[in-house]
Amino acid sequence: MSIRSKLLVLAAALLLAGQAIASERLTLRIGDQKGNMRAQLEAADALRDLPYDIHWAEFPAAAPLAEALNAGAIDAGIIGDAPLLFVQASGAPVKAIAVDKYDPYGTALLVRPDAPLHSAAELKGKRIATGRGSIGHYLALKALEQAGLSEKDVEFRFLGPVDAKTALANGSVDGWSTWEPYTALAELSGQGRVLVSGRGLSNGNSFLAATDQALSEPARRAALQDYLNRLAGAQVWAYQHLDSYAKTLAAIIGFPEAAARRHFERSQLHWQVIDPQIVAEQQRTADFYHGHGLINQRLDVAPTFATGFTLPSAAKLAVQP
Repeated sequence: MSIRSKLLVLAAALLLAGQAIASERLTLRIGDQKGNMRAQLEAADALRDLPYDIHWAEFPAAAPLAEALNAGAIDAGIIGDAPLLFVQASGAPVKAIAVDKYDPYGTALLVRPDAPLHSAAELKGKRIATGRGSIGHYLALKALEQAGLSEKDVEFRFLGPVDAKTALANGSVDGWSTWEPYTALAELSGQGRVLVSGRGLSNGNSFLAATDQALSEPARRAALQDYLNRLAGAQVWAYQHLDSYAKTLAAIIGFPEAAARRHFERSQLHWQVIDPQIVAEQQRTADFYHGHGLINQRLDVAPTFATGFTLPSAAKLAVQP
């Protein structure tokens, strides 16, 4: 074979290799908590004709999800406002790109149904289980403050949801500060009663957060925008088809259908773009944590929000029954 022919063969091989690389589908690595986002997308059939693949990673709570974001093991994930602050305070390369607003009733401090406790003021000297830095931790601190108490007036036991649920049931703790769907499950199973709800105490913000690395790649950033659009539409569909959605959610998270439905129906979730009010709410939360010594230095949250992400209009989100 002549040198020219060899060069032509080599050029053809390089072209084919380049085409193969170009045709490789992008994979978004998404972190979810108890099937939240995945359940909505699957129930609404919103994953049809995806121009990319999704690798799902499910986490029982925000803390391990935050660790995965920090390590770059996932590209994006759903995380509450308080846990997001700890991620950002640690210097993790993560930014919030959109907010899922909700009625915070289900972010609640639970006690056993037969407990002789009827107000946050009666928690003095009691033991409270929650996840350190979780939205449950934030809610407990706010409830104590409103009652004229401080964290020094109680004993915190920092436990994951499964261990905290067991601790409340066996009397190892007097209260459990948690979030949905655990609140709904505890109520319906007769294992917990809401002593203090998050209404008036919590902002009701969960964020879709992504790593700086994912946001820096144009193709991955575009995939995240498409994912957000699909997620917003799926959420509208879920509220229009509660019965169908509750079955899908229950199957994915392994909870009874009634608990899955209760938590989703009363949460009244809706996606919003990041605006100055959201940033201000997050700043107040950061200042609260700093004031309680949970964040060593005052955190300016403004740089921890990504700009440029949009959401479909209400008309486009409307789903036909």
